[in-house]
Amino acid sequence: MAKDGASDSYFTARSWGITVVLLMVLQVSSGQHVKVQPELQAFQKEKILMRCMYTQPGNTKLTQVSWIYEDNDGGERVNIAVFHPTYGESFPDSPFKGRVHFTQGSLENPSIEISDMRMADEGKYTCEYATYPSGNEQGTTNLVMLAKPTNKAEAVTVRAGSASALVARCEAARGKPAATITWESDVPGGKDNTTTLPQPDGTVTVLSEYWMTPTASVNDRSVRCKVAQRTQDHPETFPLVLSIQYPPAVSIEGYDDNWYKGRTDAVLTCHADANPQPTAVDWTSSNGPLPDTVQVEDSGHRLVVKRVDDSVNTTFVCEVKNSLGSGKSQLTAVVIEVSEEPSNTGVLAGAILGGLLAFLLVVSLVTVLVIRSRRQQQQQRSYPGDPETSSYGNKVRLFGIGGSGNGSAKPNKNGGGNNNNGPAYSYREGEPGALDEKPNDPRYQNNGPGSGYGDGSPTPHHILLNERDEAERRKLQAMDDSQEEYEEEEDEVEDMEEDMVDGGGGGGYGGGYHQAPQHHTIMPPLHHAHHHGQQHQDSQMSGYLDDDMESQRDGSVISRTAIYV
Repeated sequence: MAKDGASDSYFTARSWGITVVLLMVLQVSSGQHVKVQPELQAFQKEKILMRCMYTQPGNTKLTQVSWIYEDNDGGERVNIAVFHPTYGESFPDSPFKGRVHFTQGSLENPSIEISDMRMADEGKYTCEYATYPSGNEQGTTNLVMLAKPTNKAEAVTVRAGSASALVARCEAARGKPAATITWESDVPGGKDNTTTLPQPDGTVTVLSEYWMTPTASVNDRSVRCKVAQRTQDHPETFPLVLSIQYPPAVSIEGYDDNWYKGRTDAVLTCHADANPQPTAVDWTSSNGPLPDTVQVEDSGHRLVVKRVDDSVNTTFVCEVKNSLGSGKSQLTAVVIEVSEEPSNTGVLAGAILGGLLAFLLVVSLVTVLVIRSRRQQQQQRSYPGDPETSSYGNKVRLFGIGGSGNGSAKPNKNGGGNNNNGPAYSYREGEPGALDEKPNDPRYQNNGPGSGYGDGSPTPHHILLNERDEAERRKLQAMDDSQEEYEEEEDEVEDMEEDMVDGGGGGGYGGGYHQAPQHHTIMPPLHHAHHHGQQHQDSQMSGYLDDDMESQRDGSVISRTAIYV
């Protein structure tokens, strides 16, 4: 577009140049030697210079030169200035008298200057020579008077309605030539009406009006007026804001359906859309005056409930007035008993639920760990053969059962091989009450003949039998669901007992009990052996001596040779 504009300017300038040259050629040829400016432009109050020259006079004799004015309507020709080489300058009566004079006062250059230009001065100015023998020769200059218009625009305030009305006006006053006015708007449906008014001084006033249907929705919308004229470098633009007047349209905002008893500072806001601006805002209630707990603030636009109670369980009315009328809106408030704040309640409920779930998770983990720990402890206590993890696997020392390191019984003073002078004690490492005397337990009494023990003295067989029965009972309780494994262990125990009976030196226990240096010898269960040879075992056990007992610092008595089971 810029390139096209430049091209247009170039061709326009070139056309004007060609036109001027042609006019000069024509004038020189038609006027024979008179040269003038083809056109001049002037503004009011300005001063202009009109040039005229006779070129190459040769043998032509110049006798006189005159300037003649003629308006554009083809009216009367008027002499405004005359120069004679003998009589000098002359300025006949005309509208130019007093404003025109020669610049040099010679026949070769009779140019004139006109000051205080007026719009009526527009027309044709002819420089005419009187010559001999050629006669009169002349050249004409066309003078165009210009006037820069006074431009202005304004929005017209109009009341809203359904009929088309004038909403904006734009004017280009006293311009010459006449201005061109156009409208731009983002509001559809507008139309313009333009008129031209000639002025007495020769200028022109152009008036353009913009019409449309005035509604409240187009209030404060924009339209633009553009004025273009020859004297202006670029069109002048006037942005306008439409002003449509209408009575107030009222609405109440701020109610959240959560007016519970005891709530403070509940606010209602009265909004009013009006032009012109509201002059009054009034709050009332359906029950009459406003309750005592209510205050009106911000020039009536805000209604503040300091404390919600039953008195505000009513309908509030807001009425707004302006110069064109009034409008109102109402809102019914409902007071509830309990606060209903979905946001706070939801957050609190979520926090409680999350805390409860976390607590249940921790409790579940602790419970699982405790159950597993107890189960492991029960399994450890269920195996008497494990000396490290079971309480029944601790070392059991039988006191009152003496013997040499090779397993032979130490003879007593009477020559017997057994010691039956003291009670039998059982000792378990790591347990409170490790040294227990159980003389009254029937399982530890042996009153049979040939036993070698006195009344109330337990035999090693009964001590071991008691411990074995107790371990078996606890083992059965902890392994109810493992009967098959239990039976396999029983078979292994029976095999061990049979091997011990067979390899004990004459079928007794006297030579089979000894203290192992590297590990504890586990005493096999004796309930099967008891059925096969109870009396034989008792007689073998009675050979232990009691003279190997040694007193300790804490008052206890420990055998030098103890059997670990």
